[in-house]
Amino acid sequence: MSSSESPPVTAAARTASAGPATSQDPADRRRWFALAIVMTAAFMDLVDVTIVNIAIPSITRDTGASFTSIQWITAGYALAFAAGLITGGRLGDIHGRKRLFLIGIGGFTVASALCGFAVNPEMLVASRILQGGMAALMVPQVLSIVHATFPAHERGKVFGLFGAIVGLGAVSGPLLGALLTEWNLFGLEWRPIFLINLPVGIAGLLLGWKFISESRAPRALRLDLTGVALVTLGLLMLLYPLIRGRELGWPLWGHVSMAASVLVFAALVVFERHKASRDGSPLIELSLFRVKSFAAGTAVQLTFGIVMGIFFLVWTLYMQIGLGWSALRAGLTGIPFSVAVSCAAGISVQKLVPRFGRKVLQAGALLMITGLLLYIWEAGQYGLDISPWQMALPLMVMGAGMGLIVAPLTDAVLSGVPKEHSGSASGLINTVQQMGTALGLGLVSVVFFGSISDLLPPEATGPAFVDAFQNSLWWVAGVLVVIFLVMFALPARPQVHLEAGGGDTDPGRAQGDAILKEPELTGRTG
Repeated sequence: MSSSESPPVTAAARTASAGPATSQDPADRRRWFALAIVMTAAFMDLVDVTIVNIAIPSITRDTGASFTSIQWITAGYALAFAAGLITGGRLGDIHGRKRLFLIGIGGFTVASALCGFAVNPEMLVASRILQGGMAALMVPQVLSIVHATFPAHERGKVFGLFGAIVGLGAVSGPLLGALLTEWNLFGLEWRPIFLINLPVGIAGLLLGWKFISESRAPRALRLDLTGVALVTLGLLMLLYPLIRGRELGWPLWGHVSMAASVLVFAALVVFERHKASRDGSPLIELSLFRVKSFAAGTAVQLTFGIVMGIFFLVWTLYMQIGLGWSALRAGLTGIPFSVAVSCAAGISVQKLVPRFGRKVLQAGALLMITGLLLYIWEAGQYGLDISPWQMALPLMVMGAGMGLIVAPLTDAVLSGVPKEHSGSASGLINTVQQMGTALGLGLVSVVFFGSISDLLPPEATGPAFVDAFQNSLWWVAGVLVVIFLVMFALPARPQVHLEAGGGDTDPGRAQGDAILKEPELTGRTG
């Protein structure tokens, strides 16, 4: 097809241009209120993932929690979150994304209260698992609501904002946790890190009820319970041994479980294909992976999750235990990273990606590698005498690189996905990133603790942690090289979205529509 010709307008594109006024009319400000609400919920989740790490010493002192309990306080959330994301996304498609969002944010708020008022480590672990499960209902609806509410030509701006929120959330968690712990509000020590969610969650619940418009899949779907069971079982068989492996001495059953999870996922693929051909209502739309942008983007999300899982945990351990810094000093050190992520995310989608395409994402990966190499050199050069000011440069370079990746990546992954599958796609995106993060957390046992002796004298702890930190950053840099190479599979140029009333179409969405509307792939007959 020549450049002067326009491809036929797809069904999804016609729907986009002829959608309800409440989601397409530029004068309608309700959708921007809705965006602020769902972005706040996403920020709550991102902060809650990282805020606990910084408060671990306080939790241990106050509750007497064992190392195993501390692991579960952090890992229990991640496991419940990862296991429930795909199901949460599909439930939103079926029963309404607004409804599931409100249930999720309400449950998340209640679970946060239970965490804050926990009387023992066991109650805290159980409440964190509940919190992760509620986040799995809430978070997939965020991208789904954005996808269903905003027309294609506005999503670049929206995903730029989303990328900035991701960057702020990733580093604001440790800083906010440090401040709340250091202030010891009302003598509650670590508890305010959870209780702060209560006013935010209640406000989100009330405002979400008023401003978010309901949306769901246009075709009636049914929840695939067998698919839910297989996804949950496979993820648990893979992630549980990774998280507990080092503590338990990497037992044989853990290796068997991880290997057997591959068989479970294979059974899931076979069953989902059968389910799609039988009634067109699978838990996972496998045909999404035939959309090149979605398949490549999810691969990048998985490996990028590994990077985040390794880096943020070892960074916290390095500063607080290795260097002996206070929680507040460690939290403040992350400010240059946070600022750089937000600034880079803000300009990447609006200014850089339309002109340079995927080269912007690849430049982000190279910048992150450069920042890591600088950090490795500085950690070795200054040792235990390194200061936050000396860390500022590598953190800013790394943050700028991350900002160039996170904002346009989300748009690239979802750009070819029809609206009726946005919940399933959003759940898959979040799930693969959480799987990557969990894999990264599991690898910390190998790349960080694997180089530290179990019987270290106090005077050797600092140097050992510095060496382990450097070793971990080499691993992170290696994973980023893989990400750089996988990005070659992303679309080379930004896709042209359909403007309301215009004649241009989004070729990625056209490809997605063509694939997802084939009867033999979806089980639909018309």
